[in-house]
Amino acid sequence: MRFKLLAAAVLFTTPALVLAKPLTVCTESSPDGFDVVQFNSLVTTNASADVIFNSLVSFDEAAKKVVPALADRWEVSADGLTYTFHLRPNVQFQTTDYFKPTRALNADDVIFTFDRMLNDSNPWHKVAGASGFPHAQSMGLPKLIKSISKVDDNTVKFELNTPNATFVSILTMGFASIYSAEYADQLLKAGKQADLNAQPIGTGPFTLKSYTKDAVIRYDVNPTYWGPKPKIERLIYAITPDATVRAQKAKAGECQIALSPKPQDLADAKQDKSLAIVQTPAFMTAFVALNTQKKPLDNQKVRAALNMAFDRTTYLKAVFDNTATPAVNPYPPNTWSYNHSIKGWPYDPVKAKKLLADAGYPNGFETTIWVRPNGSVLNPNPKAGAEMLQADFAKIGVKADVKVIEWGELIKQAKQGQHDSLFMGWAGDNGDPDNYLSPLFSCNAVKSGINFARFCDQDLDKLIADGKATPDIAKRTKAYEAAQQIIHDEALWIPLGYPTAAAITRTNVSGYHVSPFGRQNFDTVAVQ
Repeated sequence: MRFKLLAAAVLFTTPALVLAKPLTVCTESSPDGFDVVQFNSLVTTNASADVIFNSLVSFDEAAKKVVPALADRWEVSADGLTYTFHLRPNVQFQTTDYFKPTRALNADDVIFTFDRMLNDSNPWHKVAGASGFPHAQSMGLPKLIKSISKVDDNTVKFELNTPNATFVSILTMGFASIYSAEYADQLLKAGKQADLNAQPIGTGPFTLKSYTKDAVIRYDVNPTYWGPKPKIERLIYAITPDATVRAQKAKAGECQIALSPKPQDLADAKQDKSLAIVQTPAFMTAFVALNTQKKPLDNQKVRAALNMAFDRTTYLKAVFDNTATPAVNPYPPNTWSYNHSIKGWPYDPVKAKKLLADAGYPNGFETTIWVRPNGSVLNPNPKAGAEMLQADFAKIGVKADVKVIEWGELIKQAKQGQHDSLFMGWAGDNGDPDNYLSPLFSCNAVKSGINFARFCDQDLDKLIADGKATPDIAKRTKAYEAAQQIIHDEALWIPLGYPTAAAITRTNVSGYHVSPFGRQNFDTVAVQ
C-alpha cells in the first residue's frame, strides 16, 4: 500500500516539475544592445523591451486595443492635451548582482525615461551618442510633449502641445519602456553610463543573466515580476543567423522555438511530427528604400524606372515561395486607411528604359544595393533577392554592386544616409497606420535616420501631421490615403511584399503565439 501511495505522489507532482523547464529560442542575430531607446531594430526590441522591460501601456493583439501595463488606468482631458497615468502600485524593479532597488516604481522613473529622450540638457541625453533616440525623434515627441509632471508618487501627467490621436498607442512601442531613475543615478555617479546598454534593469518578466555576442543570451525569471509568473524557469536566446540551421536545431530539440523560418523550412517542418508551425498574417512590409538624397536617385523618373524594372512576381515566388502577397503601399491592405485605388508600378522594362533616357541616363548608371547577410521574416533569402534585383537593373543598363553588410553596421550606416538602395523591412507595433508613416516618411524621421528614403516633403509631412491631430477616423483616413498617393507617385520605395509571420516550435511547447508585429511574449509559454 505504501508503494502505491508513493507512486501516486510522484505521478501527481510530475506535471508541475516538468512545466518548469528552460525555453531555448533560436533567434536571427545579435541585438544592438539592451538600451532599447537608442535602436530601431526588431531584434533589439525582442531582446530587451519584450522580456526585460514594461511600458505604461501595451497592445492587446487579440482584442486589438491598448490595455494597461505599468499604468493600470489613465484619463484624457476633453481638449486632448492632457494625459494622466495612474501607476500600478508596488511594482518592483529587478534585483541583480549590480543593482538592488530601494523603492518601487514611481512617477520619477516615468519622468526620467522620457526626459532623457526629450531634454538635451539631461545628463543622459548625450549618452546615446550618434544613434540618438530614433523612435522618439521620428514620432515627433520632442515637439509633441510640452511637459511631464509628477502629481504624486503613483500619478504622472503628460501635457501635449497639440492633440494627437496616436499618443497612447505610441506608448506601447518598445522605445517607451520605463527605466529605473535610481539605477541611472547609480551609474551616473560611478561614471558607468555605458552599463545601461550592457546591464539593463527593468520591471519585466525576465532579468538578463549573461550575453555573448553572436552566440547566446541567457535570462532568468524575475522573481519579483508584478504580472503572472512565467511557466518556464529560464529563457535562452540561441543566436543563429542561418534560418535553415535554426530549423535544424528545432528538429534536433536544441531549441524549442525557431524564429523567422524560410518557406522551405516550414514545408519540411510540416512533415515532422515532433514540430509544429505557428503563423499569422504580419503587420509588416518588405521593401527596397531608394535614397532620394543620392544622385541619380534624387530624380523621380529614375526611381520610377527602377520600380518598373523589377519583376516582383518572380522575386516573391523565389524568395518567399509565395508566402507573401505583393506590396503596393507602405502598410498591408487589411489596415484601415489603406488606399486601394493605388495599383502599383507595373513590370515594364521597356518603359523603364525609356524613363531612364528621359531622365538623362540613356546608358544607365552605376549604383549599389545594400543587403543584410542573414535571412529574416521580411527577407528570407537576402543574397538571392539582391542578385535578382541586380539582374533586373542590368537589363535597363543600371550596373549595381551588391554589398552584403552585417546587420548592426548596415543599420548604423543607413541611418546616416550612406546607402543608395537598401533591402529593408518594417514591422508596426500596433494596428495604427501612423506606425509606418511618421517613422518612415516624416521630415523628423530623416533627422533620426529611420526615413531610409530620406525624403522630406512639406505636403507629405502635413498630411501625416493632420492625420495624427484628430481622433476622427474618416479625417485620418482621408489624410493617410493622400499621403500614400504621394509616396507612390514619388516612387520612394520599391515595395516588395506583405509577409506571413511564422515560427517553428516543438510540439511540447504550448502557449506561444506569433505576433503580427514581430514582438515576443513568453509569459504564457510552457515546455512540457
